Amino acid sequence: MDGSGARGPEAEGAADRPLAGRYRLGAVLGAGGTGTVWQARDEELGRDVAVKEVRVPAGLEAAERERLYARVEREALAAARSGHRGVVTVYDVVVADGRPWIVMELVRGLSLADALMGDGPLPPARAARVGLAVLEALGAAHAVGVVHRDVTP
Repeated sequence: MDGSGARGPEAEGAADRPLAGRYRLGAVLGAGGTGTVWQARDEELGRDVAVKEVRVPAGLEAAERERLYARVEREALAAARSGHRGVVTVYDVVVADGRPWIVMELVRGLSLADALMGDGPLPPARAARVGLAVLEALGAAHAVGVVHRDVTP
């Protein structure tokens, strides 16, 4: 994931035109195969949030792209029902520029990669607890119909 804060063409004009009239995009928090996650400001509620811009593979046919977007929306709405402490809270799903954007709780803290870089390998018991917590969260997501395709502890 790229936490450089760089803004791509997807965010052009974001400072002038908040997403869905309410979410002002800021720095890029990360990017991967399924999209880009932005830090944003919910101007209506006055809080910081994370906004995931969903990305589809280049060259995908329009019908397949629409099916993918519909699945993303269904799964985001299902995740909003999870209520599990290990599953990020989904606040909103908006459609802008013809694609879904998922508005989520902004979780502050170190990524597992950052923790490993700073502290070195986890002791086996701690690694097992982290693995079990991830499995529990995935189980909660699956219980509400979410098939997670981008696990990021």
